[in-house]
Order: sequence, then structure tokens, then C-alpha cells
Amino acid sequence: MEEQRRGASRSDKDFTFISPVVKYLLFLFNFIFWVVSLVMVAIGVYARVIKHAETTLASLSLDPAVMLIVVGILMFIITFCGCVGSLRENTCLLQTFCISLIVIFIIQLAAGILAFIFSDKARHKVTEIINNAIVHYRDDVDLQNLIDYGQKEFRCCGGTTYTDWSKNVYFNCSPSNPSKERCSVPYSCCIPSQKKEVPNTQCGLGMQEKEFPTENKFYTDGCIDKMVDWIHSNLFILGGIALGLAIPQLVGMLLSQILINQIKDQIELQNYNLRHRSDPWS
Repeated sequence: MEEQRRGASRSDKDFTFISPVVKYLLFLFNFIFWVVSLVMVAIGVYARVIKHAETTLASLSLDPAVMLIVVGILMFIITFCGCVGSLRENTCLLQTFCISLIVIFIIQLAAGILAFIFSDKARHKVTEIINNAIVHYRDDVDLQNLIDYGQKEFRCCGGTTYTDWSKNVYFNCSPSNPSKERCSVPYSCCIPSQKKEVPNTQCGLGMQEKEFPTENKFYTDGCIDKMVDWIHSNLFILGGIALGLAIPQLVGMLLSQILINQIKDQIELQNYNLRHRSDPWS
């Protein structure tokens, strides 16, 4: 009987509410995104150090490198709380991690709703960003490649119309402009020829001066309208992407909250055992 009591007492001490599966699954989940955050920060810092673009320095909020650094640092802090909190079974860090995910999720949801409600203002803001990018087209090679890629993919030219390229100092149509590209549009505005021949990279020269531009030679529609049409025709794909971004956050919230509850139950069990340690009936 004495041995049975000792065995029962030993099994009670070994019992734990904390599931190793939940604990290490949450740690692995956070560790993966912690590594991703370090990569994002490294890429952002590398891009900032290498480029030294004056035009980018003029508008840091729109610089993809700075955005990568900010998002990466934020992810690093949040996932660090999740990693250490799950390993050390620290409810304070786990609650910080869970609350941070909830706040980010609410901000993303609110941003999506506001962008839908105030679509005109969002469109105006996007137009400002594109026009600013057009102004600095020749100043940043990465920005230039990005604009060219967008115009080719969406088959468009400029923000609202192809004459937006007059905002760029090289393509400006003013008579005093000495540039050889005066009143032109970039090569990415040109419709590629179906024939297998050497592409004419000068096809956009003087196109802004034409009173009735030939539509079969270059794109005349603005990229804003093309982007809106693309969004409307790919709502299911965009919804799937949004859901894919939301699922990891929801999983992190769920696992952290489960582990927090398990840790609290374990603390209550330990306190109960301490209070009843001298109980002769234990």
C-alpha cells in the first residue's frame, strides 16, 4: 500500500498540462518567421547601402528597402517574443506575441475595408505614387525596371494617360527641353512586334507630339485603369492571397492562446501541490 501511495504521488508530480506538441509547434512556427525577418532586414540593409539613390532618400516612406527593414524588424521582435515565450513558458511574452498578432490582423482588416470604402482616395494616392515614380524614372535603375515591367505586363503607358510622361524631365514636351527624348515615351510603352525581328528601342520617340497617336504602335491607356480592371477580374485570387496571409496569423494566435491557458493551469496545479504538500492524506 505504501508503495502504491508513493507511485501515485510520483505520477501526480510528473503530470503536466503543457502539451509538448503545442509548445514546440509554436516555437517552430515562430522560428521560421524569425529567420524570414532576418533575411528581410538583411536584404533591406543591403539595398540601402548599395543603392545610395538620392531620389529614394527624398521619399523614405516609399522606398521598398526601408519598408523591408521596418517590417523585418517588427517581425523579428514579435517572433522573438513567440520563440522565447514558448521555450521558457513565459505567459508575458506569449501574451505580447498574441496581442501583437491581433493588432496587426485588425489593422490589415481595417485597411482593406477602408481601401474599399474610400476607393477614390486610394486611387488618388496610387496616382500620386505612380506620378512620383515617373518623375524619378531615370534616376533609379531598379525603379526604372519596375515601371517598365509594370507597363509591359499591364499593357499601359503612364499613370492616367501616356502624356503623363511629360512630367519627367527627359520626356518633357517643353520647347526648351534639350533632351533627345523630348516628347517621347519609354520603350516599354511600345506594343511588341509579332514578327521575329530586332526590337526597335526608339519606337517611343516623339509619340507625345502626335495629335492622333497610332494605337497599334504603343499603348495609350493609363496604368491606373488597367490595374483597376486587373483587380476586378482577379478578386478570387487576391482573396486567396489575403486568406493565405491571414491563416498564419490566426494559427499563431490560436497556438499561443492554447499554450497560455495550459501554462496557467500548470501554475494552478503547482500552487495546489505546494499548499497540500504537508497534507497527511496526500
